[in-house]
This record gives sequence, C-alpha cells and structure tokens, in this order.
Amino acid sequence: MLTTKRYDYVPFDRVQTHPLLANHRELNLQKVLHYRDDILKNGLLEPLVVWERKHGEYFLVGGFHRLEAIRRIRADHPDYYDRIDVRVVAGELEEIRALNLKLNADRLDARITDYFDTIVYLNNANWSKERIAAFLDKSPAWVEEIVRFVPGMDPRLRVLLHEGKLSWSRCKQICRRVLDAAPGQERAVADAALRELDGDAKPEPRYVLSPKAAHKRFQRHIAQSPRATYTVTGEDLLALLALLAGKAEADADRHLERVREIFPALVD
Repeated sequence: MLTTKRYDYVPFDRVQTHPLLANHRELNLQKVLHYRDDILKNGLLEPLVVWERKHGEYFLVGGFHRLEAIRRIRADHPDYYDRIDVRVVAGELEEIRALNLKLNADRLDARITDYFDTIVYLNNANWSKERIAAFLDKSPAWVEEIVRFVPGMDPRLRVLLHEGKLSWSRCKQICRRVLDAAPGQERAVADAALRELDGDAKPEPRYVLSPKAAHKRFQRHIAQSPRATYTVTGEDLLALLALLAGKAEADADRHLERVREIFPALVD
C-alpha cells in the first residue's frame, strides 16, 4: 500500500533517479533557473518526494526541477544543501510509478501521451481500470480507451499526438480502423490514414458548444441524475468557457477532450 512513512532531512547525494521513475517531460531550463533563484532566496519551501525502496536508499518521485536547481546551486556553492528536506513514501513499484505520474500531471498541463506508458504498465500489473482512474482522477472510460488503443498504436500516430498535431478523437478513429483491418493489413491501413492526414486541405472543423445547447443537455442530465457531483479545476472551467465562446484556437482539441472527460453530458 502506498504510504507516507515520514518527513526527513537526508544527504543530497543519497537521492538517486530510477530508470522507471522519470519526469514526464524534458526539464525546462527556465523553470530550473527560477527554482534556483527562489531556493537561494527563500530556501526549499516544499520537500522533494522520494521512494525508500530499502532502508537508506532513496529514489526521486517528485521534484525533478527542484532537484536540478539544487544541483546547480551546489555547483556554485559546494557547501550549500548538503542535506535536503524530503517526504519519504513507501509502496510497490507500480504504486510509486502511479504517484510519479500523478505528481507530474498535477504540476503541468499534461498531454494525454504523458499517461500512456504508466497506465499500460499499471493495467499489466493487474490494477483495475477503476483503480487506475480513481488514483489519477480520471474516468474509467478514459483509462479503458488508453488500454485498448495504445499498446498497438502506430508510433507515428503517437508522435503526432504528442506534438499536438493530431487530436485524441481523430487518433482513436484511426486506431479503430487499424484494429478492424484484416490480419496482415494493419500497416497498410495506418499508412493510408497518415496519407489522408497529410492530404487534408483544411483542418478538421471545430466543435462549438453553444450556451443554449449546453444548458439543454445539462438540464436533461440533471433530470436523469439529480445527485450528480463534479470536481473541477481552473483548467477544466477554462476549457468549458473556451468551447462556449466558440474559440477556434490552437488548443481547441485539448479543450474539447477535457470537457468531454469532465462533463460527458455536454458533448457528443
């Protein structure tokens, strides 16, 4: 079971990185330098999160930018931060990987591709879809789609999705076509779909959710589920407002996916 064992003050050099526990995006140099200056001025205000696999052996789970900032501080001031504040957690590797992903996702506007490897790993470790969804604050249906489509996804689709050049909705459509292909024809179907993407003369039409349609659909939903509750973030509300305003901006697909996940009754 995942638990916080204690808060501690450990030697900096004892905190290691684990090959299966990583920051889910490349370190942002500007963010590292911001943390360096802030830590020099105000100290380390939030402890790093480390996994104690066995006594005295610490692997970083959360705080990759802050760790790099301290490493840079120590390069200029070798006598600074010989020891650092940490929150020590314990658990099985799959639980620690899930925590690693959750801490990263909570701190950035995570792309869906940031979740892929960990969710597939947890599914293979016999976590139920419901358990994965509850831990990551996602819906079981969202997790189910990743488990269904990602293991056999063409790597080229994943790259386009990660770079924001392909929406998750369109990616799923292509994945379904590949899964439905005759045995031995999967690659040809994927190639044809990618050629279609290259040949698109205009971007996919943006789905616009009008205030009138949103009111009608949500009213119907509340009538059917009067006790329904929602836990939303500022980003969730921003995505909903962007759709209601009809914003055809570069991240419209991301807004649509977020609203579809949090407010499934509002969109088709």
